Amino acid sequence: MKAIHVIGGGLAGSEAAWQIARAGLPVILHEMRPHRRTEAHATATLAELVCSNSLRSDDADYNAVGLLHEELRGLDSLILGQADRHKVPAGGALAVDRDGFAQGVEEALAAHPLVSIVREEIAGLPPEDWAQVVVATGPLTSPALAEAVRGLTGEESLSFFDAIAPIVHKDSIDFSKAWFQSRYDKGTGTDYINLPLSAAQYEAFIDALLAGEKSMPKNWEGTPYFEGCLPIEVMAERGRETLAYGPLKPVGLTNPHDPAVKPRAIVQLRQDNALGTLYNMVGFQTKLKHGEQLRIFRTLPGLEQAEFARLGGMHRNTFLNSPRLLDAHLRLKVRPSLRFAGQITGCEGYVESAAIGLLAGRFAAAEALERLPPPPPLTTALGALLNHITNGARAESFQPMNVNFGLFPEPDDERDERGRRIKGRERKKLYALRARRDLAAWKAETGAL
Repeated sequence: MKAIHVIGGGLAGSEAAWQIARAGLPVILHEMRPHRRTEAHATATLAELVCSNSLRSDDADYNAVGLLHEELRGLDSLILGQADRHKVPAGGALAVDRDGFAQGVEEALAAHPLVSIVREEIAGLPPEDWAQVVVATGPLTSPALAEAVRGLTGEESLSFFDAIAPIVHKDSIDFSKAWFQSRYDKGTGTDYINLPLSAAQYEAFIDALLAGEKSMPKNWEGTPYFEGCLPIEVMAERGRETLAYGPLKPVGLTNPHDPAVKPRAIVQLRQDNALGTLYNMVGFQTKLKHGEQLRIFRTLPGLEQAEFARLGGMHRNTFLNSPRLLDAHLRLKVRPSLRFAGQITGCEGYVESAAIGLLAGRFAAAEALERLPPPPPLTTALGALLNHITNGARAESFQPMNVNFGLFPEPDDERDERGRRIKGRERKKLYALRARRDLAAWKAETGAL
């Protein structure tokens, strides 16, 4: 049996390689780092998390990404397995020790007898004699490969900015002003560090963000931002109240240093590693110059002496017009031996990238074994996400998308025993219950166990 090739060792590529090997087929995983570095990666480790350390909500009953977590766990996802093994406190979210997580993924793949890891750049289209290829090169695809794909498809790749938030050393935070608490006291109670801002401090912070000097490469001008990861100064530009109603909202928290006074806004820092020594500034992705970040963020109460393990930054993401270019099994229509997976397909987020990697790996293995199954039902998180990027979105206006219940078909049984339409939180649970039932049926029908 010929080996299946996977290009790219991020979350999607690592997951695809794992699923192929799990099916009993040899797989060669090509990763260009460390020989060719990217603007965002700091290491050569497979599955490095370059932005937040959070895989977002782990609530499988009321949150679409939590439901996707559950589905991936049920399909032996390497990414979710390692995330569970290396999780750190984060309230209702699934967050990980980023170094331990990436090392765990790499060690699992390196130890598998059917996986070969080759450190090299694939500069251009894969050779024709590679019968099955999964391209999972992500938003930072090497220029040579990106140009080759563009030439093959005749499509101009779209792109958007993605921003990275700063990480702070916990021991440099002033806890005479800061305190530990999760919003609405979810989790262990020590998952987040909180910094209160008075009305005057909040207004001064907004002024500083608006006036701060930004860094932006000239050739990125005119590229749209991804709405789910806006730089904090861009949010401030959209209105002085935007942050107070967004990542700095002061609800569900009480300042133990002065419980009678309600803060105008609260900055949260989320635990970033298992040791609890590093904390990520939630919602503080930024394009401010590094010197400006130090100056402005140290004006926040509790961060006057802050030491930063990493400052924020920007990198550009590129992705295919997948609804036009890919079929329902993630194959490139003009060259079906090539499958695409991960963020390059236009899904957004760590978990979504891993999910599409899982499907691409399973589809490639199944096709090699001549038993290609139908895609998962649209009523499941996996099926809804896959459908969105291959068929459900309009090609004319396609943009990256996180999984959400808006991608699912409306539930049939949406009325209670009194005939009233089920709304809000309980309506979300209808989606989850239906997804569990339909994914179980798909797994039984296709043997996807």
